[in-house]
Amino acid sequence: MALRFIGRDPNSPNTNSPTVWVDEADGSLVIQGWKLDEEATAAVNATAPVPEHETVLRIPARMAPFLKEAMGDV
Repeated sequence: MALRFIGRDPNSPNTNSPTVWVDEADGSLVIQGWKLDEEATAAVNATAPVPEHETVLRIPARMAPFLKEAMGDV
């Protein structure tokens, strides 16, 4: 797997996350973010339970430019 680094949250206090990469093999996004708290997790699961093999994470809206860059011209 070849991941292309796109960017980190410029306001992260420790400059480690959230972070966005693109998997060069299939174009999928790889995102590091914050775990949801119990209240947010309950709200997500009320809509549709998250399967055991998946996760939901939170990234700040200020990361949108990195997501747009990662998506290219899609």
